[in-house]
Amino acid sequence: MSGDVELVIVEDASEVAAAVAERLARAAREGGHIALTGGKTPEPAYEEAAKREPDWSRSEIWWSDERCVPPDDDLSNFALAKCTLLDRLERGPRAVHRIKGELGKEQAAADYERELDDTVFDLELLGIGKDGHVASLFPNAPTLRQRRRVLPAEPGLEPFVDRVTLSIPALNSARAIVFAVSGAEKAEAARRAFASEPGPETPASLVRAPSGRTTAILDRAAAAKLRA
Repeated sequence: MSGDVELVIVEDASEVAAAVAERLARAAREGGHIALTGGKTPEPAYEEAAKREPDWSRSEIWWSDERCVPPDDDLSNFALAKCTLLDRLERGPRAVHRIKGELGKEQAAADYERELDDTVFDLELLGIGKDGHVASLFPNAPTLRQRRRVLPAEPGLEPFVDRVTLSIPALNSARAIVFAVSGAEKAEAARRAFASEPGPETPASLVRAPSGRTTAILDRAAAAKLRA
C-alpha cells in the first residue's frame, strides 16, 4: 500500500493490460456502472476484456472524459472503446452513455451531467498523463476547484481541442477506482500521484475513493520511482 492506494506492480505493459482486463471482465459479469477512459494503455486491456467476458448486458458504460470531436474521430475516447471493446462483444451493455463532444463543451457537459445525475460507478478506470493530469483535469487548472459533476474544460496539452470531464468530486464518488499506468515516461507522474503529498499540481493525486478502494496497476518502468 502507498497511502490510501493499493499498488499492484507487474512486469510490463502487457501484464498491466491483463490485470485491468480481468477487473473489467469481472465488473461486467457482476453488472453495474463502469466508467472507461482513453489513452494507449487501456486499448489492449479493452481487447482482452472482450475476450474474457463477451457478455456485458448487465452493465452500463460511461466515460470519465471526452474530447469535443465527432464520435467516429480518431481522437474520440468513445471511438477507441467502440473499436477495441464494444464492437467485439457478443452481447453489448444495456446502455452506453456517450459524452456528445461534437455538441461543444458547454452543451455536451450540461447534457452529460443531466444524464449522469446521481449515478455511482461500480468501477472507474483512469490513466495518468506525463504531467500528472487525470481525465481532462490538468495541473493547477480552475476545474480542480469546481464542484459540479461534469465540467467543460480547456486542453492542457496536445491534442489542443476542447474537452468535457468529470470533476474531482464526481471521480471520487466511485466505489472502485483503478489507475492503469505503463511506461518509463510515466514514472515521475506516478511518484507524484501515489507517493507524494497530494496537490493541484498533480491532479491524479487528488483522485481517491473514500468509500471504496483505489488501486494503481503499474508496470516496473512506471513504478521505478515508487518506494517498495
